[in-house]
Amino acid sequence: MDNRPLFGTRAGFIMAAIGSAVGLGNIWRFPAVAYENGGGAFFLPYLFALLTAGIPILILEFTLGHKYRGSAALTMARMHKKTEWLGWWQIGISFVIATYYAAIIAWAMSFAYFSFGTKWGDDPQSFFFNDYLQISAVPGEIGGIVPGVLVPIIIVWIITLGVLFKGVKKGIEVANKVMIPLLVVLFLCIVVRAITLDGA
Repeated sequence: MDNRPLFGTRAGFIMAAIGSAVGLGNIWRFPAVAYENGGGAFFLPYLFALLTAGIPILILEFTLGHKYRGSAALTMARMHKKTEWLGWWQIGISFVIATYYAAIIAWAMSFAYFSFGTKWGDDPQSFFFNDYLQISAVPGEIGGIVPGVLVPIIIVWIITLGVLFKGVKKGIEVANKVMIPLLVVLFLCIVVRAITLDGA
């Protein structure tokens, strides 16, 4: 009998799928890239790629997972033994993404704190790279531990591991039912703020 943990509700699965699909590229990077490449003219090829590659590949991934009921590596191995490496490649990519997303979330947490009283002053970029991250002047030079970065990243990993420890229904599903609507609310606040700025 298959004892793999499952989502409790369809809404929980949909929220988790949205959480995995909507990333920094969609919210943070896309507006800047669209602006640099002609605005609406950039949106048309983006939409074409989304409809012809992005969504079909997403559906293929869900279908394979549903049919073979295993991790990425196990699913690919069940399809054909020679394709197992492809599943391990997906797992490796997920590990890299989780690692750098944790760092970016920690930075965002810190900047949320810094925003009270605008502690970055008149030059946020200089504050971020020099005062907060304490990036060395010479590329490749390894510095020491920066407590302002270390503490928030530890908090992020404790929360992440806590959610994973609770499992699919009580951890991932519950977290997504809270965090995805919160993301929408925060994004709407940012949009409203942006359209009220001079030159919007």
